[in-house]
Amino acid sequence: MDTEKLAQTFVELADSLVDDFDVLDLLNVLVERCVDVLGVDAAGILFADGQDQLRLAVSSSESARLLDLYQLQNDEGPCLECYRTGRPVSAALRETQERWPSFAAAATREGFVGVLALPLRLRGRVIGALNLFDAKDGTLSDPGIWPVAQSMADVATIAILQERLGKERDLLNEQLQSALTSRIAIEQAKGVLATRLEIEMGEAFELMRKRSRDERRRLVEVAEEVVHARTADLLAAYRDRR
Repeated sequence: MDTEKLAQTFVELADSLVDDFDVLDLLNVLVERCVDVLGVDAAGILFADGQDQLRLAVSSSESARLLDLYQLQNDEGPCLECYRTGRPVSAALRETQERWPSFAAAATREGFVGVLALPLRLRGRVIGALNLFDAKDGTLSDPGIWPVAQSMADVATIAILQERLGKERDLLNEQLQSALTSRIAIEQAKGVLATRLEIEMGEAFELMRKRSRDERRRLVEVAEEVVHARTADLLAAYRDRR
């Protein structure tokens, strides 16, 4: 683990925790830094909505996104176990065929060999989980990984709950539900942009995020614009950004 890169990551995340920060953009940065700093191959964050049902927030790759959705759709996997127990869940996929048969098979098909899920906790209450996926043996068994990864999960919790810890649960649910609704709009926009520009979903997301940052607009605003734009206008807006 690169300690200098780790220090830079926490400085970057701390600087992002300011008034009116974009929660989804910060969480996207966080999962990307998990991959970069921890040496894992993919990461994702899920958190609970107003009905205490887990929903996907962000993923570092398409493979991670599909696997996190797969866990939710099939009601099995490390993230759900972590969320329900409030404890970290670590496993080599070759040893989990009986524990999570469908998830283990899907994750293996995506090229992963190990997984670590860590809780997003607030005063004993679990509001979600950070998933780390590894395509090579040994990374997640490093004893130095777990405390750093849990710190990343704690940053995600702070990002969601900053300045709202003392407020009523309804306000927290409203905050989470708003972020989940925004994610749906972003996923729709990724598909629209990828189809119309004939590019990969990952490239479509990066184009939208670049425009969001360049124009100092929220990511969900850019996404909604993409969904409702005419094809010609959309091509003109993004042609020079590639």
